[in-house]
Amino acid sequence: MDAIKAARELGKAIQNDERYKAYIEAKEANDKDEALQQLIGEFNLKRQNLQLEMNKPDDSRDDEKVQRLNAELQESYAKVMENANMANFAVMKGAIDQLLQEIQGIISLCCDGEDPDTCQYRPSGCTSDCSTCSGCH
Repeated sequence: MDAIKAARELGKAIQNDERYKAYIEAKEANDKDEALQQLIGEFNLKRQNLQLEMNKPDDSRDDEKVQRLNAELQESYAKVMENANMANFAVMKGAIDQLLQEIQGIISLCCDGEDPDTCQYRPSGCTSDCSTCSGCH
């Protein structure tokens, strides 16, 4: 099996992983949540307004307006993240990101000559002494 074919098989395995399936379900729930989509639209509009004000030359930028827009943006972000579907999505996204990080780590170790059957990916900062660890997740 060549490397490209193996990568395609890995892609199939990832898509069959429960973490991937949960991530896709959470993503679809976000897409169908009209209230969440409204909140995201409002957030994006506030971000755009803040960016427009911040990009003005110093002599025409209104610093009080920038502060107000920034506060509104943070409040809007909090509302988005309080949505149950978004909160679930964030958890599922973290899980799939961790899976992909572990896969990339193993591939990198193999490219450095490690044994593919026994190499162990460790997140940065890992001491390999589990008694010093607060957990990998």
